[in-house]
Amino acid sequence: MTKKSILFFACQLAWLTPFAQEASKVLSWQDVPKWEYVRMNGATPSPDGKWLAYVSGPTEGDLTLTLRHTQDTTKFDYKIGGATTPIFFNQNAQYFSFFENQKFSEIKANEKSRRPSSKKLKIVALKDTASVTFDKVQSFSFSNQDSKWVAIRFEGQNPGVSPAMGGATRPTDVPKGADLLLYNLITKKKYNLGNVSEYSFNKSGQYLAYIIDANGKNGNGIFLMDLNTGISNALHNDEANFSRISWNKEGTAFALLKSKTDKKYKDPVYTLLGIKNLKAHNADVFTYSGLDENQITAGFGISQNANAYWSKDLKTIFFGVAKLEKAEEPKSTEKKIDDIAKADAKKVAEKDSTAKENAAAIQKDSTQIANNGPKTPSTPKKPEVNKKDLEKPDMIIWNWQDVRLQSVQKNRLQTDKNYTTMSAWHVEENKFVSLADSAVKSISLAPNQTVGYGFDFKPYEYESNLNGQTYGDLYIVDIKTGQKKLALKKLYLNASRSIRFSPNSDLLLLHQDGHFHVLNTKTLALTNITQNIPASFVDMMEDRNVEKAATSSFGFTADNKFVLLLDNFDLWKVSVDGKSANTLTDNWKSKKLMTTGVNYIYEDDEFIDLKKDQYFGIYNHDTKQKGVALLASNSNKLQILKLDDINFGGIRKPKNSTNLFYTIEKSNVAPDIFVASDKTLSQEKQLTNNNPENKKGVLSAGSKLISYVTAHGDTLEATLYLPANYEEGKSYPTITYIYERLTYEKNNYSQPAYPGGGFNRAMYTNNGYAVLMPDIKYKLNDPGMSAVACVVPAVKAAIATGIVDEKNVAIHGHSWGGYQTSFLITQTDIFKAAVAGAPLTNMISMYSLIYWNSGSSNQSIFESSQGRLTTGYWDNWDAYVRNSPIYHIKKVNTPLVIMHNDKDGAVDYTQGIEYYNSLRRLNKPVVMLTYNGENHGLMKEVNKKDYAVRMMEYFDHYLKGKPAPDWWAKGVDYIDLPKHLEERAF
Repeated sequence: MTKKSILFFACQLAWLTPFAQEASKVLSWQDVPKWEYVRMNGATPSPDGKWLAYVSGPTEGDLTLTLRHTQDTTKFDYKIGGATTPIFFNQNAQYFSFFENQKFSEIKANEKSRRPSSKKLKIVALKDTASVTFDKVQSFSFSNQDSKWVAIRFEGQNPGVSPAMGGATRPTDVPKGADLLLYNLITKKKYNLGNVSEYSFNKSGQYLAYIIDANGKNGNGIFLMDLNTGISNALHNDEANFSRISWNKEGTAFALLKSKTDKKYKDPVYTLLGIKNLKAHNADVFTYSGLDENQITAGFGISQNANAYWSKDLKTIFFGVAKLEKAEEPKSTEKKIDDIAKADAKKVAEKDSTAKENAAAIQKDSTQIANNGPKTPSTPKKPEVNKKDLEKPDMIIWNWQDVRLQSVQKNRLQTDKNYTTMSAWHVEENKFVSLADSAVKSISLAPNQTVGYGFDFKPYEYESNLNGQTYGDLYIVDIKTGQKKLALKKLYLNASRSIRFSPNSDLLLLHQDGHFHVLNTKTLALTNITQNIPASFVDMMEDRNVEKAATSSFGFTADNKFVLLLDNFDLWKVSVDGKSANTLTDNWKSKKLMTTGVNYIYEDDEFIDLKKDQYFGIYNHDTKQKGVALLASNSNKLQILKLDDINFGGIRKPKNSTNLFYTIEKSNVAPDIFVASDKTLSQEKQLTNNNPENKKGVLSAGSKLISYVTAHGDTLEATLYLPANYEEGKSYPTITYIYERLTYEKNNYSQPAYPGGGFNRAMYTNNGYAVLMPDIKYKLNDPGMSAVACVVPAVKAAIATGIVDEKNVAIHGHSWGGYQTSFLITQTDIFKAAVAGAPLTNMISMYSLIYWNSGSSNQSIFESSQGRLTTGYWDNWDAYVRNSPIYHIKKVNTPLVIMHNDKDGAVDYTQGIEYYNSLRRLNKPVVMLTYNGENHGLMKEVNKKDYAVRMMEYFDHYLKGKPAPDWWAKGVDYIDLPKHLEERAF
């Protein structure tokens, strides 16, 4: 070797050494807040596709917004403080905007002291990066197609509602108006409007509708400004509150609500306002209260809980109505005083009378004693109690005939109070029509808005609430008259709730009895369009107690001629009359390929237009590879563009560009954003760098797919995630993480974080663990036994690879995974340690308990959902006992940590208590962690951190031989608990 080559080799080693050291770095939980990554969710391309803006930075800390050009290396960074920000470009892509927040430390300090954090709005010109900043901004909006203006609403003493919130109002006299600034992006001129509570540009950006809400309601109303002239006009003034501006899609009309207090009613009474025929400085205003016209059903009025909006033909306004609660009749002051005086006088008289009677009785007894000796004294008379003075009992009556449990009714009380009945006002005829009613409670409108459909669940609601099997009578509703026609009786909705209108509104696509059907909304004729297709449209992966569950559909094509349907693998183009059917895939069943979804990349398209290029997500059921396929315009076959060991994010196309944006990630490679300038994605460019050299290999060496045969004879797969710095031939301690089928996520990336369920894959693989995630296939009436039949062979197959150390395998699961964990350790000793989060442990006692997060019973979950049992336990006793961990508890030999919170609204806290106490009674090693006030998963950051650390300490002890933590090795005195927790605090 020459000196020159030796020198070159030495230099290369010197250059690589720091990265090799970094790659071998073991992360602690204290390192998680410093972990830096790109926030994929908020990344935004410009409308012309030339720019991309995204936020990056540490998990906890101050962040950076990056603006970069998509075709060259031009890049600009902006510091945005300790919180992420929405990113907006104006429609002509000449400006973009974002919020600058306070520093992370300041935001946290504000949270502790319960002070609001303020933010600044920065608007940047893309041509030269010149910028302007506005302080204490509450909301803002660009002027849509016009692209010349931005409206900026500032923080006020009584902040109102931003357009993004839908204009919801609070029934209060406190004014919600604040300053609204109109800033011209071209001239840089500013115009201030005071006391604005809500605002919205129309589509073209020519008009700004805004609401004034001022002190004393002085000048309140709805205003319209023509931005071409700068002239603003009051369309409607009143001493009232206005809210919920809603423009039509074309931006030619809008509707809103007005409310005023009325002594007759407890809540404000609402009036509907419709504005159309926009003129130079004016518009036509239509008002409707329903009270004056006496057309709304007696006792009902316009609801504040639903937006009002125009029909496409601008002849009808749709809105909601709700019950009006009448106010109690107020008594006059004189009458109140008189009533109080009379009541007091009566009480005094009764007291005096009773005192006199008691005195007389005592005197009588004294005389009797003097004359005849001692005698049992008379019992003094008790004052009479006014029944009205008694407090009402604080109780609930549960009746077996209740359609919904009292707990459900209580849980949904506010929702029911806010329920609105969808209605229509036909403006030209001044005619009110109630579309929904107490039976058919919601209506889905067809594209032409002349017809709709809805379900009547009432005949089946009681039974459905018991067993979870849901049926509904399907009605077709005439929007003009409100007339309802019964189309289908007792449609089974567990199989599919996906019902789609055709573009011309004449047809409905639905699934029934294992086939797709088309319903004619005019004749109610039902046509089975898949009966002659040699494929199954029943989901092969559904193993719950559901009859003939549907495969997926993508609905009607834009030309109204076809529907796109999936069998379990191939994609079919089927004529709406069912007479022709062709596959758009080339016998994908033989390749185990399937389409998983369509990318809706044309924002104005309501249906799939086969005259345009369409992109579909694809997945290989056997290899777990993912990718994307192209259905080129006017083509009849999908072309596979990418299929690999990746997770491919959906394609996004900016409105005014042919550029296509998407993300790609691997199990050990963080997602990055790519752009392609051609439709086949061959001209691809990476725009972000979420995987710098110093992070490669830090978290994991990748993933491996393992095939195994279950005890039931099924062939399934499991993903084995390799530890960082994995060495072939070496065995590693392994965590088995379970839920249901998990291999679909084989190529999903995991980054360090504090999870609500305690387990973070990235932290374990970084710390030298392998992680095994097997698929579980279930047999009805044997959920627990099915888990054993699948998980144990998966673990043995993983051990056979040599990667998993058979003496150091643990298991963890949360919720349903927690149940299976607690059950598995009653059936096998293959695991050295276990952690069960929020576990169901006794199927019999759990069956009739309440799912408090919804108020419903668990019975329906057991009989039609995850429980996978077919009846109640009284008719299926052996299955319930056979699959309940508690009934096999004597066989537990595995140390166990249970995490179960006292406010768990999904799996009742008593399930964890029952298992813990039983194991304790048997003197089995068990610890239960209860985070007070937490629900089914952890929400408080401090609790997430604590649980994550304890879980790893526990696994490190059993699988790596590290010293046992005190909380596990020793008992904990309640009096010492605060000190114990303080010592462990982050």
